[in-house]
Amino acid sequence: METFTLSRKELHRPGLLKGLCSGRLKNAQVAAALGITVRHLRRLKRRFETGGARALMHGNRGRPSPRRLPVAARAAVVRFMTTLYVGFNDTHLTEKLREQHGLIVSRESVRRVRQQLGQPPQRARRAPRARRRRVPEAARGALIQIDGSPFAWLEARGPEFVLLGAVDDATTEILALQFRPTEDVHGYATLFHDVFTRHGLPLAVYGDRLNLLVRNDTHWSVEEQLAGIQAPTHLGRILQALAVGYIGARSPQAKGRIERLWATLQDRLVSELRLRDIRSLEAAQAYLPAFIVDFNRPLRQTARAAPGRLATAAARFGLAPRLPLPPRRGP
Repeated sequence: METFTLSRKELHRPGLLKGLCSGRLKNAQVAAALGITVRHLRRLKRRFETGGARALMHGNRGRPSPRRLPVAARAAVVRFMTTLYVGFNDTHLTEKLREQHGLIVSRESVRRVRQQLGQPPQRARRAPRARRRRVPEAARGALIQIDGSPFAWLEARGPEFVLLGAVDDATTEILALQFRPTEDVHGYATLFHDVFTRHGLPLAVYGDRLNLLVRNDTHWSVEEQLAGIQAPTHLGRILQALAVGYIGARSPQAKGRIERLWATLQDRLVSELRLRDIRSLEAAQAYLPAFIVDFNRPLRQTARAAPGRLATAAARFGLAPRLPLPPRRGP
């Protein structure tokens, strides 16, 4: 004898409809108990009287979904996921399939295929923490965040080195990236030169309290004691000469926008370098401009319209408010 199983929502319908058909219950009572309209209840009653409890099952039960991924498309996703794009996260792989192979699939479809193959996610999702986030700046170019991230960017194909980066606080777009053997003065000076010549001078730079950027020692010379302030570092003098303020963060969470960028780049950028079989710092540096353009293209976040905050930021450093220069257009 063939058996069938009702869903959790359908489980209580046969008993109530049986009482309705026998006259012990009224339409309004059963409809309220099932959370449906009286009109829909009459449909269920006709189906129950004709085919019994089996007729209450949904008509699409056991049928394949019309929205399912076609067999050929699923086979292509599996092939690319297990060969060319091994180690790519779901969103990154979805973008690659669309841009490089013209395969239009959703991120959720890629995730389901990965789960069916028994592959774990590249990065476990964590529950969001309850903390007050700093409001982004009002306009593009008002504040930039800088930082460095030592990591095995080439994995086992090359040495470990540092990636220096700068992002816009208002739009979170990448302004510049620079590979360096270590986090040094020359690397940050090159980073500043790239940002300032391409995007204009910001009102302030937000970074950590690294001794290359700010004085964090306890030594005071006689001249500094007389002046009441410590002399800036070499990089500090560069910013001071350009009338650009510097904010030293007290914790990594304070400059969370660029800290979250490192988590993204340690996934996406590493995958792109592996895909191109890049094995040296020079080759990795040569690829960065193309990566920045490709990475910034999907961004849709716009700066907030709050011109009063620019004057507030300028007053913080005793500077005259100015608008950032527009980005330089390529040929």
